[in-house]
Amino acid sequence: MSELKQLIEKFIELDDDLNEKIEAALGDSEELDDSFEEENKEQIEEIGEIYHEIEHMVFNEEFIIVSNANSEEKEIVALIISEEEDDAEEFVIPVFTDEEEAKNAIEIFKEQFEENEFVCDTKIGSEIVADYSEDEEFIGLAINAPQWDFVIGSEDVHDCCE
Repeated sequence: MSELKQLIEKFIELDDDLNEKIEAALGDSEELDDSFEEENKEQIEEIGEIYHEIEHMVFNEEFIIVSNANSEEKEIVALIISEEEDDAEEFVIPVFTDEEEAKNAIEIFKEQFEENEFVCDTKIGSEIVADYSEDEEFIGLAINAPQWDFVIGSEDVHDCCE
């Protein structure tokens, strides 16, 4: 398993745990107690550190991308995430950390888009973000989607420091 995949799994686990704590702390209230952040400071900081590490790894990571093979010009699969009533169609590009994740997603895509055939290519995370940077509806990269619910915003993908 890739280091990036392990980090994201750890992030999701910690984030889910923190969300459960938030729900439990909220109860019937709409606001968290002032002490919540202090009591969970370590976990909150760890989540932030892991996310920052993911941002750097995504910048340099080689991902598998899936394209529609039946169109005249090869089109990378994009997932629309905006509501139907919205004027703009915000989207993410699904990227995959390994062939197994890509294969699983293609099976789901085939169910949704019955007539389509798909092909895989590889591309570096920063290059994918750069390809769509001019598109205002582009939100970011959905890593191992739709199996995972993890999107990294395009503005978060960077390589600033170590």
